[in-house]
Amino acid sequence: MTAKVTVKDLHKAYGDNEVLKGINLEVQENEVVVMIGPSGSGKSTFLRTLNKLEDPTSGEILINGYNLVDKKTDINKVRENVGMVFQHFNLFPHLSVLENVILAPVELGKMSKEDAKALGMQLLTQVGLAEKADAKPTQLSGGQKQRVAIARALAMKPSIMLFDEPTSALDPEMVGDVLQVMRDLAEDGMTMIVVTHEMGFAKQVADRVVFFADGYIREQGTPEEVFNNPQDPRAQDFLNKVLNV
Repeated sequence: MTAKVTVKDLHKAYGDNEVLKGINLEVQENEVVVMIGPSGSGKSTFLRTLNKLEDPTSGEILINGYNLVDKKTDINKVRENVGMVFQHFNLFPHLSVLENVILAPVELGKMSKEDAKALGMQLLTQVGLAEKADAKPTQLSGGQKQRVAIARALAMKPSIMLFDEPTSALDPEMVGDVLQVMRDLAEDGMTMIVVTHEMGFAKQVADRVVFFADGYIREQGTPEEVFNNPQDPRAQDFLNKVLNV
């Protein structure tokens, strides 16, 4: 097994507020790791350190063998292989859907505009939105925007995908389409790290569920272990609340 992500003793503080208190985690190639836990437990902050949107206070982060904490590491090179999908879609409103998808690979000289367009259409077909290629983001629903955001992240042909609560800003009836795209990616063998409140998705798709609370990883294991037989009292309490709603 090849570790795509290795995190050792990761700390992150904002002034006196320590958000991550010594996180250790390894993610293997083709593994889907889903992070759950109460709001404010450090999940999103942790995810954002994995592509240096947040600078860790201390600790080590290796992504595809690159040490993110090493000043000599070219972070832009690392990011080319790490796709990120946010809670809010961050699409450019003045560009069409297809233009949003192909912008990065063309701007970074990864491929010609023609090749990028062909890939872009393929990706839009994959997320079920080929017919919206010429639409502007304002003409799309939230769920459609999020699927475009996923296609855009995939256009760089990343080897790892990070998802930061990708469905939490969506109306309930739009969540399913986005989760289906993520399920398909998981089935295709994409290495994925997902922060979500969607427990059903975690149960069905995760190879491993990681429970965060108070800046620590309190529990991790297969979905079966974590959901059916949590050992940590904080995890038991959290799952009782969210599963018995």
